[in-house]
Amino acid sequence: MAAKKGFEAALDKLERAVNQLESGELSLDQSLKVFADGVKQAEICRKSLTDVELQVEQLLKKDDDSLQREKFDGEL
Repeated sequence: MAAKKGFEAALDKLERAVNQLESGELSLDQSLKVFADGVKQAEICRKSLTDVELQVEQLLKKDDDSLQREKFDGEL
């Protein structure tokens, strides 16, 4: 199976970091390293979501540069 890239990979790493921190089994130094990596992964996720939001806005932009907003019901 090909390695996950981008948002999905960062989200997986972030979830693992949260689970490790919640376990309470890490030393203080290990916790700090895992926390720092989690912050990095959260930033990657945030940037990916922002990029997708901009792409969606471009797709919805009308000829007069206004956005046609549509309600999203959460189902695909």
